[in-house]
Amino acid sequence: MANVGIVIVSHSPKIAEGAADMVRQMVGDSVKLAYTGGDPGGGLGTGVASIREAIDRAWSEAGVAILVDLGGAETNSEMAVEMLDDERRGRVVVCNAPIVEGAVMAATEASGGSPLETVRRTAEELSPQ
Repeated sequence: MANVGIVIVSHSPKIAEGAADMVRQMVGDSVKLAYTGGDPGGGLGTGVASIREAIDRAWSEAGVAILVDLGGAETNSEMAVEMLDDERRGRVVVCNAPIVEGAVMAATEASGGSPLETVRRTAEELSPQ
């Protein structure tokens, strides 16, 4: 059975890479993991196309959980999800959770074979109320 994949989206390429590195050190290769950050010119930002590519790299039949850092990353991630075909769209969620802690907790939950909604809930438990 496949585990839920994880995508990390940050405005900063270094933050995205660092968060992904932390996840990888915590859960190894037990989950598909992809990250994207920065704009094409090397500055801060996010892009719908790069998020779609990250979803493809982390794709799992069990689904994909996306962790984002700021509002623009969330908006672009939601746009990327909307562009997916119907079958895949229903298996991708954008989590309302802190990017580093949420990604680590989501990946830990996913590595145990939990379903997408459980992965999402676990990550979102860290969000301030």
